[in-house]
Amino acid sequence: MKIADIKFTGLTGGTVEGGWAEELTPDDDVHTVVEVITDEGLVGIGGVFTSSHLVGASLKLLRPFLIGERADEPARVSEKLRQNTFWQGRGGSVEHTISGIDIALWDLFGKITNQPIARLLGGVYRNKIKPYGSLLFAEVDPLREKLKQAVARGFKAIKLGWKPFGRRDAKTDELLIRTARETVGPGVEIMVDAGGSDAYWPHGYKWALRTAQMLAAYDVVWFEEALPPDDLAGFAELRRHAPLPISTGECFTRRQSFKPLFEQQCVDIVQPDCTKCGGLTEAWRIAWMAYEHNVQWVPHGWNTAIGLAADIQLACAMPVAKYVEFLSPSPYIDELIVNPFRPDADGMLTLPDKPGLGIELNRDALKRFGV
Repeated sequence: MKIADIKFTGLTGGTVEGGWAEELTPDDDVHTVVEVITDEGLVGIGGVFTSSHLVGASLKLLRPFLIGERADEPARVSEKLRQNTFWQGRGGSVEHTISGIDIALWDLFGKITNQPIARLLGGVYRNKIKPYGSLLFAEVDPLREKLKQAVARGFKAIKLGWKPFGRRDAKTDELLIRTARETVGPGVEIMVDAGGSDAYWPHGYKWALRTAQMLAAYDVVWFEEALPPDDLAGFAELRRHAPLPISTGECFTRRQSFKPLFEQQCVDIVQPDCTKCGGLTEAWRIAWMAYEHNVQWVPHGWNTAIGLAADIQLACAMPVAKYVEFLSPSPYIDELIVNPFRPDADGMLTLPDKPGLGIELNRDALKRFGV
């Protein structure tokens, strides 16, 4: 079975706030659906956390290396794309696009073999994984309401991030954390994402350490992106002295860029995004690298139901995995597939029992949101 064509569809109309300095609007195009089509009509689905304009430009470069290739060798084919684009890719939008193609190729491989991706990645260690509801901070009263709604949706773990946390003063930061803990009680896990990859992040190591000490007093599970992504020395120092786990990694692409995080002991938790870092193939390699360095792997998943499905497959194929990120609420999570993922009564997600990613695109929703 050969690859005959590739299509892409940008998503707009349901984009949620990102917390960025230049805030997103619902009509912003930052997520792209990729479909790889075989000469026998079978379709593999992938997702890219990148504008469809950039994906389209990247596909012009990648298409000649893809068309005519086997449809059942995802790791080899995606590496072929990577190896042949070092001078125009090697990270950035080209690697992001390879990520979506790779996910679609794994979906195809699963459909061809009639197996879930988790089994094809080496075996199913678990069939359930805990999602954490991923929310933005807000002022005190709206924050309370957001948290109550997340708990009502079944989440037993919630991550709060970005504005106004870290953008005002230490008193505000603690007030927000205290509000969160009082609202959800001791039985719901709380994670905190400072958003150090935001434009012109103003804080350094000492702010991060003081804030980490405050967060630990409220039993926060981890402190994410407390520093700009490339401040590896700062992350290493923070990890040594902070009283709670330190995490980062969502901006990195290619497995090679993650090696210094492990070698320099920068993180307790690493967070690659399979829709950006190189797809399931690279994310699997990074997750195993983390395991071998005794670092926890938690996938970054600020994307669509396709990315969430990929994260669930990989989480179930790793010997140690505790969480997946679940952007909530989000139309691209809740409406883009026929049977949307929902936490069960125990706050868990179940590995789909269908081949590949185990999902089916909602074509009506794709048409409604599609660019």
